[in-house]
Amino acid sequence: MTSLSAQPAEDAKMNRLPRGLPFTALCAVSLIAWMRPLLATFTLTAVDDRYTHILLIIPVVIALIVQRWRERGYKPQVWAGGASLLLLSLFVATVGWFSGASSDVRLAVEMTGLVIWWIGSFLLCFGRPALAAFPFSLFFLFAAVPIPIILLDKIVAGLQQASILAAQFIFLLFRIPVSRDGTILTIPGLDIDVTPECSSIRSSLMLLVTTMVLTHLLLNKTWRQILVVAIAIPLSVAKNGLRIFVIGMLGSRVDPAYLTGNLHHHGGIVFFLIALAAIFLLLWFLRRGEERAPSTSILESS
Repeated sequence: MTSLSAQPAEDAKMNRLPRGLPFTALCAVSLIAWMRPLLATFTLTAVDDRYTHILLIIPVVIALIVQRWRERGYKPQVWAGGASLLLLSLFVATVGWFSGASSDVRLAVEMTGLVIWWIGSFLLCFGRPALAAFPFSLFFLFAAVPIPIILLDKIVAGLQQASILAAQFIFLLFRIPVSRDGTILTIPGLDIDVTPECSSIRSSLMLLVTTMVLTHLLLNKTWRQILVVAIAIPLSVAKNGLRIFVIGMLGSRVDPAYLTGNLHHHGGIVFFLIALAAIFLLLWFLRRGEERAPSTSILESS
């Protein structure tokens, strides 16, 4: 005869198995059904540094869900409504598979279908409350969708022009005579051709992705999170402008080798860390404001 104390443990074990196993099975199905676009996406991250950030998305999402699950003790429950997202993902993927669009657009559509499948599988197996418990993590998965070339080129062009303006402003700020002709900045003794590669699209996307994760972890107020992410965009432009300024000054005042050396080709990490430090400073300031808020409200109520 089974004891009363042992019965809840058995029930809990039976409740975990039917949810974990179907989710694992649905994920396995997705890996088989979307094998071609998945391999194409991973290949893209290896050959084009503009897509490097995609490699971070899935591990970060898994870590965030596991962390919050342990902190809040989320209790899963089955939600049949998640099946509608599975049907939607199949429809989206079918559109991608049979569309006559270019290969990059087709890949983006197919990967969108895959992300919807993962979200639908999670909600189907762990319940509708999971959407309220893990909203950021689930929607953050869409960052794993490769940006189509036609859109990415426009983003790069925008960053390129904004970086030129930022560099020109910094030169003027330091009283360095500068003129602009298209994408060429001219300072005494040097013409700087700001190519699309100077837009630093890889570090800009990495900064944006990192900022989104940090705001989610460190801030509670939605408006504060949006504020920091919004600031990360012009901050990324500013770091690009600073990089152009520093390389231009070193190349014209110190040694022309700086124009083709390691700082030019591999120095992006330095300016990325400067921008990230600014983000951390802003987060620290806003987090202090959130920590002071409860005590302030208590004083006002008394």
